[in-house]
Amino acid sequence: MPHTEHILHGRYAVVSCHVERPLDDDVWSRFNALQERRPGGFAIAALMRPPAEGENEERWLERAQEAQARGPFGLHTHWTAPDHARPTGGDPAALVREQGRRLDSLGLRATFFCGGGWYMDEKVLAAVADLGYADCTATAFRPGYLEPGAPHLQLEEPAWIELAAGRRVLEVPTTHSIGMLARGLLGPFRRQIVHAYFHDTDLLDRGRAAALRIGLSFLGLKRTVTDLDELQRGLRPEKTTSFANSRA
Repeated sequence: MPHTEHILHGRYAVVSCHVERPLDDDVWSRFNALQERRPGGFAIAALMRPPAEGENEERWLERAQEAQARGPFGLHTHWTAPDHARPTGGDPAALVREQGRRLDSLGLRATFFCGGGWYMDEKVLAAVADLGYADCTATAFRPGYLEPGAPHLQLEEPAWIELAAGRRVLEVPTTHSIGMLARGLLGPFRRQIVHAYFHDTDLLDRGRAAALRIGLSFLGLKRTVTDLDELQRGLRPEKTTSFANSRA
């Protein structure tokens, strides 16, 4: 089982997709084919946006079940709208709890959470803990589109994030975008655990889709291939940090 470098030796890589347009037939067919193909040997985790009001939940459920059968499955919340990820009002934590319970009621076992637009606050992370998920909303980089002061977690390596009442959440930060993977072809991947991600809509662009496939194939040659569920089962981070100290 994978561990951090302070526990056992090993350098690992995992891959996840933010599945934001699961009801778009073209987008879904491309993601479906890629997940089936397993480039680089990776079982790609599907972090899926639940259906919004008016979207076809029955078809969404069929596709979520397909994705879960092929790899790890997680919740990816868009708080405002399907095309507007970060919250603009309401109670973000309550929506996460509502969506997580709905997944349970549909027989879907989510194991990870990733906030849309990389949004995270302490109440949302507490909701993630209540649902029993690990989190991968933190990034090892600051997304360029975020405004100064926008809520965001930044971590270089996996860690436990402490919450109130002695609770904690396993954080497995996202470390590499498609572009970062491509740049990795020219040099070493320096982190102990590489967590590459992409959006399902990236697959509509031939150039980005090709870069992703090549990048993952190359990554699979340079690291021990695993997936988010296997990583979570064996990961025992040495580092523990407070939520406040994870803010960037």
